[in-house]
Amino acid sequence: MFKKVFFSIIGLVILLSAGYFFVRKCSYTASLPVEPAIPYIHNEGQAQGTTYSATYLQPQGVDLQLKIDSAFRKFDTSLSTYNSNSIITQINRNVDTVLTDKHFETMFNTAMEVSKNTNGAFDITVGPLVKAWGFAFGNKNHSKLPDVKQFLPFVGYKKVQLVNHKVIKNHPKILIDANAIAQGYSADVMGELLEKYGCKNYVFEIGGEVVCKGVNQKGEKWKIGIDKPIDDSTGVTKEIQSILSISNMAVTTSGNYRKYYYKDGKKYAHHIDPRTGYPVVHSLLSVTVIAPRCIEADAYACSFMVMGMDSALRVYKSVPKMECYFIYVDNDGKNQVKYTSGFKKYLAD
Repeated sequence: MFKKVFFSIIGLVILLSAGYFFVRKCSYTASLPVEPAIPYIHNEGQAQGTTYSATYLQPQGVDLQLKIDSAFRKFDTSLSTYNSNSIITQINRNVDTVLTDKHFETMFNTAMEVSKNTNGAFDITVGPLVKAWGFAFGNKNHSKLPDVKQFLPFVGYKKVQLVNHKVIKNHPKILIDANAIAQGYSADVMGELLEKYGCKNYVFEIGGEVVCKGVNQKGEKWKIGIDKPIDDSTGVTKEIQSILSISNMAVTTSGNYRKYYYKDGKKYAHHIDPRTGYPVVHSLLSVTVIAPRCIEADAYACSFMVMGMDSALRVYKSVPKMECYFIYVDNDGKNQVKYTSGFKKYLAD
């Protein structure tokens, strides 16, 4: 399973209408019986330390939940740091014989591309710092702040390579942490699974990572809510900031208002800058990213929370079909919204 650590992907709520929407085939011959209605199927479950939901129209009315759960189990054998036998866990334990698979290599190659585009603001080798700050790898000790200098030598995306299905690390203390990208990737994988079984209309969400295609039960684009950034480590308090009307895209939100703790009166959020080793402090509260693939939306949303809004606005232009929505605090302490030019067409309210 996965748990979001230094980059939390949160704040997206799928707004589903009650009941079923029925798709009926028209009959032009009065003597023929009307074909039975095919309802949208809705599944809910647990995976990667969080919950998932799927709503889809399967042409034969087949419930795909068992296949979804099986796909998650297979995915976790590659990228879950909480699976003691997974590929990523064995790499972190420096097992010489472990070979990477398709899932790991897709994650790794995309991560390297995002790292280059963000000048290292995104970095899957941030693991030692995430662990030191008490946000992952079983460490929740916040009683003492870490000595960052002793961990920085083991952080840097240029210190790892993928060669012939093996990860080559510059130092054995380097830890690969895919939590800021793997959950978004898993949403892509589940979307591909639904399409494999004939689903042309669906929405899939896990931990706030969303992929959608086609239309909902009402024949409309899918409605996705963006949460207001309200400090609440329990995740109970939720209010909707804006509603999106979207199809054939992925969307995710990253923010600093769920994973944090206070030490000596100072707030430490889980967004850690891999380049400095410290949790970021700036005016950006959350960023929502829309992109063709959830793996990219996830990674860039995390990166932008580290970079801040001004730097993020310069980077997003290099990613085709990406749009962004920022919530930030102005000089008067009030929340403000800014979004890229192409984002407006997705706003439903």
